[in-house]
Amino acid sequence: MSVKFEISFAKSARLSGGLAILLKDTDSELPAGAESADPANVFAKAAPVSGFKSKALSSLDIIAPEASPVDRIIVIGAGKAKDLTAHDWLKLGGTAAAKIRNTEKVAIFLDASNIEVGAKEAADFALGMLLRAYSFDTYKTKKGDDDEKNASRKAMKVTIVTQEAAAAKKLYATSEAVAGGVILARDLVNEPPNVLGPVEFAAKAKELEKLGVEIEILTEREMRRLGMAALLGVAQGSARPPRLVIMQWKGGKAKDKPIAFIGKGVVFDTGGISIKPAAGMEEMKGDMGGAAAVTGLMHTLAAREAKVNAIGVIGLVENMPDGNAQRPGDIVTSMSGQTIEIINTDAEGRLVLCDALWYTNDRFKPQFMIDLATLTGAILVALGNLQAGLFSNDDKLAGELTAAGLATDERLWRMPLGKDYDKMIDSKFADMKNTGGRHAGSTTAAQFLKRFVGDTPWAHLDIAGTAMGSVQDEINQSWGSGFGVRLLDELVRANYES
Repeated sequence: MSVKFEISFAKSARLSGGLAILLKDTDSELPAGAESADPANVFAKAAPVSGFKSKALSSLDIIAPEASPVDRIIVIGAGKAKDLTAHDWLKLGGTAAAKIRNTEKVAIFLDASNIEVGAKEAADFALGMLLRAYSFDTYKTKKGDDDEKNASRKAMKVTIVTQEAAAAKKLYATSEAVAGGVILARDLVNEPPNVLGPVEFAAKAKELEKLGVEIEILTEREMRRLGMAALLGVAQGSARPPRLVIMQWKGGKAKDKPIAFIGKGVVFDTGGISIKPAAGMEEMKGDMGGAAAVTGLMHTLAAREAKVNAIGVIGLVENMPDGNAQRPGDIVTSMSGQTIEIINTDAEGRLVLCDALWYTNDRFKPQFMIDLATLTGAILVALGNLQAGLFSNDDKLAGELTAAGLATDERLWRMPLGKDYDKMIDSKFADMKNTGGRHAGSTTAAQFLKRFVGDTPWAHLDIAGTAMGSVQDEINQSWGSGFGVRLLDELVRANYES
């Protein structure tokens, strides 16, 4: 059960019960309080006994003495506060959120040890709290004592004390929009596959109309008329019909060309006829992490009223080994007219994306296209769960994405493309085959996609290691991470808003 916070900002807080949280920088002392029972003085007495050194993200939990105006005091180490990045402030907020349990009100003093905290730092701290508070236990009927209490309690009232309270409140609206997009993406990835099929996913995306996003949903019949045989070939073994969802946010000037984001949405991937091993197959409910990220991004852009024209396109299918399923050796004709020999039906995501990319480019003529996909296990071998693979035909776009990844800590590592790799997917019987074999698997998958983008600046993000089962940290304890939402929102904010 996600903890609910009602966050406000103030220049001061009158303490009366509840919890006080203080930040402590390694290079300064907490100011002495007017009374011995003041939280700062309580900490000053407790720190030497506990050996607390204010190491970054360390904490000291103190039961307040009877005369104190609060019931409990937590001090969180900030390390060297002058060196803190935006992501460090998120982690501090996440650390604070993890400490808050079973209390009705909380006061957080960000500048308790003379740390200079601006409005953005305060808003980032609050965003970290919102992201850490998330958990997904919708289908658990038995809950722990804390979960039962949190479920019945109203949102915990949290006051963040900072001298730039008014400015922080304005920026917090953006933090809430970002958190909403990340949480939507996490929810989509975490949902079980029997609940979230292509039709149900499309219905979730349609809810963005409430925020002003224009939604179109193409059915199998409409996609067949467009010639999307590559995408439809993946879906033909499933009893659940495919969908293509087009989301448009028109926040920029009418004359501005849109930017476009395309997501792979394989709601469950058995591998088809080239069936996967049974062990771990349940995790293939997360093979729509790219589509989840694009949907979450569109939520964020609309919720914060981003001044940009943005397109989100997601191809939603299920890959099943039915008697009608696609076979190795089949040849399909993509929307582009290019033919594809199916070598392995488990290399299905690129078949979904190639038609979605071509459709997006042909219809919208965007400034650039970025696709996100849990595409290859090979990227896990190369980069593990710590970074996503970046492939691009445009150095400028690749540089902007890399910078956005460093700013949000949703990091990317650029991988190679080239003519020699491209030859690896040439086919004897068609224009190309859908896999180049085991070696350079992530690169040959990207080379396949590159054949469907023309001269449009394009980037492919292989998020197989980061969208699901990624390393948990101070701002994410969920299996589905929502990776890509903050990254792409930062890309838009830093480079493309009018």
